[in-house]
Amino acid sequence: QVQLVESGGGLVQPGGSLRLSCGASGSSFSIYSMNWYRQAPGNQRDLVAGIREGDNTNYADTVKGRFTISRDNAKNTVYLQMNSLKPEDTAIYYCNIVKKTGALFYSYWGQGTQVTVSS
Repeated sequence: QVQLVESGGGLVQPGGSLRLSCGASGSSFSIYSMNWYRQAPGNQRDLVAGIREGDNTNYADTVKGRFTISRDNAKNTVYLQMNSLKPEDTAIYYCNIVKKTGALFYSYWGQGTQVTVSS
């Protein structure tokens, strides 16, 4: 079983920055991808950013140029640096890790961390 522990959420003013962290423990399967999703009230959970082998990254159009995803393989930790935050970035942010063994993929979720952008 994989445990994901998130941290770094909070309240920030528009234009401010936050850095989210998500550490993974458990399971020896290799990590296929590490991702951040977010869900605002009344909305579906959407992919914000992802990082895969070779540090290939992808971002939602709404966060390109403002958010940066990175990983520390030695610590099994993924980060999301969020700059120039806007009120519409307000949501619960969820860490997601996909592990792979052979042809099988396993998806694990963190508990979520609240990010609120407001003056």
